[in-house]
Amino acid sequence: MLQPAFTQAQQPEVTEQLSLQEAVQYALEHNEDVGKAAYDQQIAQQVVRETKATALPQVSGYGTLDYYPALPTQILPGALAGREEDIAVKFGKDFNASGGLEFSQLLFNKSYFVGLEAVKSTQDLYRLRAQMAQEDVIYNVGTAYFQVLQTKEQFENINANLEKLAQLEKILTLQYQNDMVKKVDVNKVKVNRNNLETQQQALTTTLEQQKNILKFFMGMPLQQEFILADATINLETVPTAALALEGVNLNRTQFQLLSKQKELTGLQSRNIQAGYYPILSAYGRYGYQAQRDDLFSNEQPWFKSSVVGLKLSVPIFDGFKKNAQVKQAELEIKKLDMDIQKFNQNTAVELTNAISQLQNSQNAIVSQEGNVTLAQEVYDTTNKLYKEGISPLTDLLDAEVALREAQTNLNNEKLKYQIAQLSYLKAKGDLEILTK
Repeated sequence: MLQPAFTQAQQPEVTEQLSLQEAVQYALEHNEDVGKAAYDQQIAQQVVRETKATALPQVSGYGTLDYYPALPTQILPGALAGREEDIAVKFGKDFNASGGLEFSQLLFNKSYFVGLEAVKSTQDLYRLRAQMAQEDVIYNVGTAYFQVLQTKEQFENINANLEKLAQLEKILTLQYQNDMVKKVDVNKVKVNRNNLETQQQALTTTLEQQKNILKFFMGMPLQQEFILADATINLETVPTAALALEGVNLNRTQFQLLSKQKELTGLQSRNIQAGYYPILSAYGRYGYQAQRDDLFSNEQPWFKSSVVGLKLSVPIFDGFKKNAQVKQAELEIKKLDMDIQKFNQNTAVELTNAISQLQNSQNAIVSQEGNVTLAQEVYDTTNKLYKEGISPLTDLLDAEVALREAQTNLNNEKLKYQIAQLSYLKAKGDLEILTK
């Protein structure tokens, strides 16, 4: 299996062949963005539990201990004791202690029911965000994978051309030593070979950078080595843009995400309006209390007390605060409607461009394959004529350059076609086929 080899960071020399599907699957398991999205889903589940807890009985214990170095004094009318002047009297004991249990139970709160509906929709929102994160990772991994493949193929073409130039230089050097060719002919080949070696070095760096980018998107350690397997995307016959646009947006996660955000904003407005309704709750308390001059004496027993009741809170006037909040939510919904409209237009552009690029690249690949075949024939013929002394060296070098350019052009068109395939799948909302 691939995973054990990849997770063994202490053995970077282990090299595995990696298919496109395996690269995507590895990324879905190790990419940090996908992992964070999964945690967000778990957080949303806990938010649901938190919201539901509001409607469950709330029970808590309490305890107090008060010490009065100087007891508070109350002024009583003197008439109570048959005196004209008022009487200053101290009430209570030095120590006052109490303890017990208290509970509350929500009986009615319209905002609670709207909020419960909202947090359940929030779960769907995070699920869609996780799905969108996966789609972004699939697209990025696919793009990076194909870029590495095409750079590798271009690298192999340069190596093949270098071998041809090296052989030609070797032959010309021997011929020059035997006074059969001029020094300038040897130098011309050396110049071409040096230029090609410079391209090879630059391409080596590019290939390493692209592999590192692929590892980054996959969440793979940089020291891990792998060999890419050839990859293709099997598409059905590409339809015309008009047919392809039918029902596309409904399949796309981003469209569902925008719709869910609109739904949540509507619930937010309803939740604000629920603030106009009264809130009814029940409460109760049961406990004991004692008052003593000496905290640890038994001069007075503990006296129990209990109370139950209902509490009704009726909003009357809030200075139009909730009205302003509702208006804000309504405006946010209008903004989301514009985002959805913009997204629909953007999807149409993306899909149309992807189809256009697919069709163009298909034709270009056929054309470039023909060019490579012709360039190879020209090179072979020119090489044969050069060996026979009929064709000059410049013609042979020109033929080699033309062959290399044809191969590079073909390679670039193949990459464009593969990227267009990814763009087409993304616009259609079908990137998950790369996981199968």
